[in-house]
Amino acid sequence: MVMKMGDGIRNPGRQVAVIGGSEAEKEALLHAERVGLLLAQHGAVLLSGGRGGVMEASCRGAFHAGGIVVGIVPGSEGNSYLTVIIKTRMDHARNFILVGSADAVIAIGGEYGTLTEIAYALKSGIPVYGISTWDIPGVIPCESPDQAVLRAISDP
Repeated sequence: MVMKMGDGIRNPGRQVAVIGGSEAEKEALLHAERVGLLLAQHGAVLLSGGRGGVMEASCRGAFHAGGIVVGIVPGSEGNSYLTVIIKTRMDHARNFILVGSADAVIAIGGEYGTLTEIAYALKSGIPVYGISTWDIPGVIPCESPDQAVLRAISDP
């Protein structure tokens, strides 16, 4: 049997990685949760490192809005808002899988792990939209979660 689009196979929207620190300030967590909510409302798949901080906040927002939340986790477990868990057992090396699976990246705050994800995305030609994150060439600064999501889901 050959399956075609429309035969029960769903073509999800864009896949957007939300990256940021596993520990974050309250404002970053609020931005992350809003980003997750908006991505889900627009039918995008949220890709995440699946742990705490910005990752968990964005997953929570998407999960509560009924979105698909994919955690590309370093071990075998992730936060409680993941709808799909990819168990890489690769620690920081999973960052390349996370970013490489994305059509766009939204970076919120973050430290060196976030910086490596940003660098890999930029080297791979994947657009990066930043909210209060690393100020480096190639990162497209956004003033709000709404602006970042709109750009991530609509820019080519």
